[in-house]
Amino acid sequence: MTGKKLIVLLTALIALSLLLFTVVNNKHTRTVAVGLYAPDLEVRDEISGRRIVSGDLKNKVLFVNFWASWCPPCKEEMPSLESLFKALSGNSQFQVITILYKDLYQNGTAYMKQNGFTFPVYSDSNDITATNFGVTGVPETYIIDKKGILKKRVIGPADWSSPEARNFIDALLNE
Repeated sequence: MTGKKLIVLLTALIALSLLLFTVVNNKHTRTVAVGLYAPDLEVRDEISGRRIVSGDLKNKVLFVNFWASWCPPCKEEMPSLESLFKALSGNSQFQVITILYKDLYQNGTAYMKQNGFTFPVYSDSNDITATNFGVTGVPETYIIDKKGILKKRVIGPADWSSPEARNFIDALLNE
């Protein structure tokens, strides 16, 4: 009888160990889709050292753009992104958050300075925010309404100074 009890006990321990391993190593992935709440955002302003998290940005329309200084399509959309930033920089309900993706902060800021761009640039420690958003490459842009709902996801470069882009953002600002 003790042999059977030992087998049952070992089987239970193995099952418990597998369950514990699964729970500890299970990375909870959230679906990122237009119409759902946007994922958590946590970035850092390397100049001031200030950390920005989703909770700091309530009741604002967010323009979240992942980019890199080595990325030609990113460079293509930068002038229109700068134009959008300048046009709406006085609106306290709008926030541009550009996040370097797989790029050094120094490279990104050097590129910005060289080209006269003034929109804010943030770093993403360990790509946590990029992972939360499900970024597959750059550029990728996410537009989030004041309630935290993802309203648009754009993969690839876009003309952010176009009338269509401005009308879309203005409509969110007027909600």
